[in-house]
Amino acid sequence: MTRNERGALPTDVYLSSVSSLYEHRRTLLIGMLSHVVTFVLVYFKTTDPLYLFCTAAIVVLWGLRNLDMARFDRQDFSNADRAMVRKWENRYILGGVSVTLTCGIACGYAIAVSRDSFSELACISVTLASMISLVGRNYGSERAVLLLSSSACLPIVIGLITLQDGFMLILAVLILPFIFSTWMMANNVRAFLYENVLAAREIATIAGQFDAALNNMTHGLLMLDRDNRIVVANERACALLMLGDKADLRDRLLDDVVRRGVRRMSLSVEETRAISRQLDLLIKGKKTQVLVPVTDNLFLEFSAGRHENGEVVLIFEDVTARVQADRQILQMVRFDTLTGLPSRDYFAELAHSAVALEGKEDVEVGLMVLDVAEFKHVNDMRGHIVGDRLLQAIAGRLKTLVGNTAIAARLMGDEFVVFFPNRMHRPDLEEQMRAVHAGLRGAYMANGFTFNVTMSAGVVLVPSSAFRLEELQIKADLALSETKARNKGGCTVFEEEMDARYLDRQKLKSDLRDAINAGALTLSYQPMFTPNGARLECCEALARWTHPERGPVPPNVFIQLAEELGLVTEITRFVLEQACKDCMGWPGEVSVSVNLSVLDLRSNDIVTVVADTLRATGLDASRLHLEVTESCLMDEPAKVQAILGELRDSGITIAIDDFGTGYSSLSYLDALPVNIIKIDRSFVRNIREDSRRFKLLRGTANLGRALGLKIVVEGVETADQLQLINDYHCADLIQGFVFAAPMPASAIAASARMVSRNRSPRRQASVSPDNSPRRPSFPPRSASSILFLAPPLVQDGEVAGLTNR
Repeated sequence: MTRNERGALPTDVYLSSVSSLYEHRRTLLIGMLSHVVTFVLVYFKTTDPLYLFCTAAIVVLWGLRNLDMARFDRQDFSNADRAMVRKWENRYILGGVSVTLTCGIACGYAIAVSRDSFSELACISVTLASMISLVGRNYGSERAVLLLSSSACLPIVIGLITLQDGFMLILAVLILPFIFSTWMMANNVRAFLYENVLAAREIATIAGQFDAALNNMTHGLLMLDRDNRIVVANERACALLMLGDKADLRDRLLDDVVRRGVRRMSLSVEETRAISRQLDLLIKGKKTQVLVPVTDNLFLEFSAGRHENGEVVLIFEDVTARVQADRQILQMVRFDTLTGLPSRDYFAELAHSAVALEGKEDVEVGLMVLDVAEFKHVNDMRGHIVGDRLLQAIAGRLKTLVGNTAIAARLMGDEFVVFFPNRMHRPDLEEQMRAVHAGLRGAYMANGFTFNVTMSAGVVLVPSSAFRLEELQIKADLALSETKARNKGGCTVFEEEMDARYLDRQKLKSDLRDAINAGALTLSYQPMFTPNGARLECCEALARWTHPERGPVPPNVFIQLAEELGLVTEITRFVLEQACKDCMGWPGEVSVSVNLSVLDLRSNDIVTVVADTLRATGLDASRLHLEVTESCLMDEPAKVQAILGELRDSGITIAIDDFGTGYSSLSYLDALPVNIIKIDRSFVRNIREDSRRFKLLRGTANLGRALGLKIVVEGVETADQLQLINDYHCADLIQGFVFAAPMPASAIAASARMVSRNRSPRRQASVSPDNSPRRPSFPPRSASSILFLAPPLVQDGEVAGLTNR
């Protein structure tokens, strides 16, 4: 192998080659003695002092080389690099060349000068004889062989040439191939040894890597011969099966080894046999993979690979974590993580299985859907963690109440469902279901808080032969809706007319969708006056729908339907566009107010819609008011604040509608970009009789003014309410039947002109110099004083824009 083929030798291999030069020192002693004896004999034969000098030189060089070799032995080569190794190679070559050159000079001198046949024969013989050991001793260094052989033979060639004899010249030339052949032989020996050294080194490396890989596998491995005796085993296999030292497993039968391992695991005889049976099926090729439950906390998955020579490789791994994870996932899929009750899908499986167990006999079965009344208030007032604890407490009581007689599950949120299979064929199944519902009512403790819980329930009873879970759930939901609408906290049994009402509601939804698409909705406007009725400042847009067959549909009905259909945003856009168009036909001092729903504020699209509408209609932004209820602020308040801020920055007035009905009213006043608060009608009702309610009204108005907000009081219906509000300066604007009911857009301009004609300084409320309210001079209620500008167009429970009115 040439240098190019092998490249640069690794340093450790190079060091090994150089070290071989310093070994076998006994041959140096033998060579030294043979040279000394030869040169002494030649000296006695020729009496030429040169040979005594050669003898002394050989002895001295031998001594120096021995000292150098001793230093080599003491040298620390643990961190040797190539430069250091090469230095020692050069030192060896220098010593060797000194000896061979001495021998070569003696030979050349004998040929050219002494011309004594004995001297020539003796010197050349011992020198060339040294060349034989040169290959065996110095093969580790290519340069050593070449330099030592050249330094020994070239003086002989020179001596032969000096004789000027043709035959001697030919002999001199023939010595050169001898040098070359010696060098080639050494190279061949060295290449052969290098190849074997490198191959052995590579094999050892591969073997070490294979052993490391085998023993660091996460899988256990057992290789079996055709007789099922273990040939190879890794450490992981020994650890998983408790087999002990892997060296003791070689040539042992697999069954014997497995039995020894399972004994250490304290498994029963039957468990041991089960493991052996599964492994036997795997080894015989009847299965490609088996899961072996060794213990409750150890699951091993085995797979086998069979070779043509009959050998089998068993690979197995600890899949305990996976099995436990699968079980946990199955638990999570089948059961609700919060309450531990079955999930919706698993509940369906259990219900169908329970009906199947009833057999062919047709018995009555029941389904009950339960809803926690006012549960949203728990989350809003106490937080979701307390709400979750309350649901857990309810679920715990539900489990206790139903026991093994029924199947309970959590549907979603605060809804539960119970299926009663009536395995006992009880005739009083309805009473049993009502007893469960009654048992769920009462006090619950959750995170230190006590809650008096009522549950609304819907029940459906059918023969087991007519069991269709999805249909039953729909009917139970209809009964539940009936309970919420008529008897919250009660229990209603499904009746067929409920289904008819449900279908009628679905038909009304479809009609509403068609009406919105066809633009069949209309608008009415309820004015907002200054407290003395002297000026009309703004009108609130109210959506109206007249059904072609049913007549006027109350807003609280069709707005709720629109929310269920997800069409509230479409109504908002219609109201906004139509209101801006109508406002353009009113006097310039009159503005229009439009309500926004929570869905409108879930994206920045409303900003673009409002801007496009103002641009299309030409209405000035200062004449548009946008109203939001406090419920809109509960969902993503930071996002809502940013949207409202952008709208107000464009010049639009922002108002909080129905102020005071939420749960965090005051906290929004400072944070939100609001211009107006509209105090809810609930603050006005019975203010003359209920002093506490009136104090709340006054306090809210004062707080709003302290924050620089304009106050609008809604729902003022009587002159007495208006008088009291004026006496204490509680409002900047009044909205209510006391001044005007909702009216068409065409009536607004006429009303504004009428108010302008009737305006008089003596009719406005005055304030004393000390800023205390003074009872205004308010004329008797008549068409010329307190204006009923249009007949009422609303019914109880109407909606202004998109909110309940």
